[in-house]
Amino acid sequence: MKRSFARRAQLIAGVAVLVMTAVAGCSTRGASGTTGTGDAPKKSSPSTVRVALVPGGAHPYFQPWKATMSKAKADFGLGAVTFNETAEWDQAKQNNLLTSLAAQGYNAFGIFGVSPTDINSTFSDLKSKGFAVASLGSCPAGGADKADFCLSTDVELAAYRAAQADIKAMGGHGTLVHLTGNNVDSNTQRRIAGVKKAVAETNGQVKLLTTVTDIDTDVQTAQKAVSDLLTAHGSAINGIVSTAYNPAVAAAAAVKRGNLPIKIVAIDDDPKILAGIGDGSVAATVTQNPVGQAYVGSWALTQIQSGACQVRTPGVVVDSGSFVVTRGSVATYDQERQAKTKELLSSFKSTVLSCS
Repeated sequence: MKRSFARRAQLIAGVAVLVMTAVAGCSTRGASGTTGTGDAPKKSSPSTVRVALVPGGAHPYFQPWKATMSKAKADFGLGAVTFNETAEWDQAKQNNLLTSLAAQGYNAFGIFGVSPTDINSTFSDLKSKGFAVASLGSCPAGGADKADFCLSTDVELAAYRAAQADIKAMGGHGTLVHLTGNNVDSNTQRRIAGVKKAVAETNGQVKLLTTVTDIDTDVQTAQKAVSDLLTAHGSAINGIVSTAYNPAVAAAAAVKRGNLPIKIVAIDDDPKILAGIGDGSVAATVTQNPVGQAYVGSWALTQIQSGACQVRTPGVVVDSGSFVVTRGSVATYDQERQAKTKELLSSFKSTVLSCS
């Protein structure tokens, strides 16, 4: 009888241990960095955090992310970092890549999603497995962001500033063309809205002749689109504003080669664009802050994944900054961008995250 009672007690204790283990195994980090049980996350060293930055595919814009990773690893004491742009602008391939990186031990992800309408499901899946997730360089379409936070250019504001700069260079009147990227990308739609807003503010003094989309795939696609545009409408165009990288480079080269009286306002800081500003063939460019996205994003991901901090408002959107660069500021604009990155880091520490 005593032996039977003792055996029953052992079985009950064993079941209790199994139940507790199962519950612990099912607990995942919630949107605010807490576990599914409602307990505060357990803190760990930054050396346990392995950060992966994953663009949707290869593009010149993301190269500063790659260059920034080593500095982030050294400055923040990370266990490992990687940069992988092999998703080929295919959401299914990007999802498979993220699964592979997780299997390799990466546990914090900065992602530029391929599909802005579908990427939230990818964010939710990663977070359900206990990973910290940031939407970097682009926020999901619509009003919801299932990542911990989005750190991206306010692209509508940047496009608005670019169009304003071009309108000013045109003397406040004339015909403007807008060159941009993938039409289904929510960022592209925001850029289109920004340019239209600037044009509307001229009260008819500036006409938007056309908006050319889907020409940022590669340099060759952009060059052909610009050549076709100039052949068809070149004499009627007073200004070209480009809110995508490859069309900006292609337009600047074509206008300079043809010595055309078209005012070009570009995006980003390709060396050819900066040289064009220097020699006057490009009126201005609007640079973004990919270094700040990668550096501050990696720091915030580390704090969340290590349990040192939680996001105050899950899914919060933070503007990483945009900067109008003209001939007068081409030599000093990067100082402004570096200052913005420091400001972003301070803002994340004081207002975006809650740290203990």
